Amino acid sequence: MRFYPVFLSITFFFVACQSKEIVKAPKRPNILFIMSDDHAYQAISAYSKKLINTPNIDRIAREGLLFTNACVTNSICSPSRAVILTGKHSHLNGKIDNRFPFDTTNISFPQILQDNGYQTAMFGKLHFGNSPKGFDQFRILPGQGTYYNPDFITKNEGEIKIEGYTTDIITDMTLDWLEAERDTSKPFFLAYLHKAPHREWLPAERHYQEFIKKTFPEPETLFDNYDGRGRAAHEAEMNLLTHMNWAGDSKIYPEVMDELGIPQTANWDKQGFEREVGRQTPTQRAAWDAVYRPMNEEFKKSYPTMTKKELMSWRYQRYMQDYLGCIAAVDEGVGKVLDYLDKNNLTENTIVVYTSDQGFYLGEHGWFDKRFIYDESFKTPLMVRWPGVIKPGTNNTQMVQNLDYAQTFLEAAGVTAPDDMQGESLIPLFKGDTANFRDAVYYHYYEYPAVHMVKRHYGIVTEEYKLVHFYDDVDEWELYDRKKDKNEMKSVYSDPAYAEVVKDMTAKLAALRIKYKDNEELDKKYIDLYKTDQ
Repeated sequence: MRFYPVFLSITFFFVACQSKEIVKAPKRPNILFIMSDDHAYQAISAYSKKLINTPNIDRIAREGLLFTNACVTNSICSPSRAVILTGKHSHLNGKIDNRFPFDTTNISFPQILQDNGYQTAMFGKLHFGNSPKGFDQFRILPGQGTYYNPDFITKNEGEIKIEGYTTDIITDMTLDWLEAERDTSKPFFLAYLHKAPHREWLPAERHYQEFIKKTFPEPETLFDNYDGRGRAAHEAEMNLLTHMNWAGDSKIYPEVMDELGIPQTANWDKQGFEREVGRQTPTQRAAWDAVYRPMNEEFKKSYPTMTKKELMSWRYQRYMQDYLGCIAAVDEGVGKVLDYLDKNNLTENTIVVYTSDQGFYLGEHGWFDKRFIYDESFKTPLMVRWPGVIKPGTNNTQMVQNLDYAQTFLEAAGVTAPDDMQGESLIPLFKGDTANFRDAVYYHYYEYPAVHMVKRHYGIVTEEYKLVHFYDDVDEWELYDRKKDKNEMKSVYSDPAYAEVVKDMTAKLAALRIKYKDNEELDKKYIDLYKTDQ
């Protein structure tokens, strides 16, 4: 009997140890945030197999969750990135467009992660500011960056220049940091940010021959005449035939333009070509000329007799050959980074996100670029892998936004988000809990008058409908039935059959404007800012 208390004590000690093991807090996940610039969801085979095969990017969707209604709050590069970092709409973080500076007093989620024990690093394209806050290490491209032999702004080395192809260099920097600089005692947040496939679209040399020979299916709306929509669609300046640069974009050599009497589309048309192609080393330029000069010679023969329709089709093919060629290198880089996680036992405890800063037109409606609330511009690719949390191979159709990333990452890290962040954590959706999530998102575009001349507008989007108000120099409303009119060809705002929808959506839009603290006073403020800045 005298040994019973000892036995009991040992038993309790063993059970207590087991209990501690059971209730032990889970290890905080690493976060790998992969973002490309202007990567259209149509150009990822997880979304559509019409244009390109992207097996490595697809792997994230196959092993995780694919969002089919992911979207942005403001479809333009710098503002989108500011929304991602701050978790606040453009009118609150102050970065409404690519022109006005970012308010560096904003608190970003990487700062919060860093303050809470995360090691943080950023490599690639930030697109605003030269010293991002909240990063233990960074090497970023100045402004838009270049495709060949890029300059980088670095945290510790000043400005440096590296010879090679930018997509590959950004991938190598990311891998080098994981291998040599990662603190294995801390979780990490790693931003792996590609310049590609941003304009002017120079593929890697290894992809020249393959892509310049390819022919791609034309979108059914390539020759859209914009009937059924208002002035905004008619007056936008992003048509492939009339607004895309001949030298910078289609890679017609400046001397060939002169020989054929083709004027510059913009005053930086030839300059864009020289800035990108002219940056190549003699060896790189020789490889470029070996492929692109014969294309130019063929064009010289064909151009004099080509109709406008034939020219439009030709320019579409040239666009896709270079744009998709850029994506091929991005996909290869993503594969290398995913393979590194696998080989170093990091996959199981790392959240991997692939997205773009917004969508992009790939000839739909005859357009390139973005800016509109229309789907090709408004929607963005988003896929997330988190082993043990996300069921592999799942899809979600709900309205999620780039506004949500900050709060999602903070919750995953076990950190409380600041009260002024406006997004919603996506973690319930990761776990399959889709109830009580938002049913509508708010959008607001500001950069007008400016390049591409897309008018100012704001709107509300649900899975079923899209209501848009174009304002400033116009006062026009559009409504689209997203289920019945997937190409958004005809506004039904004035259709009596949709009168109740208009009433309901207008009320919901007004409520969202209040919720997100946007209003006519702010609209006027930002219009006046543009007038002052002219």
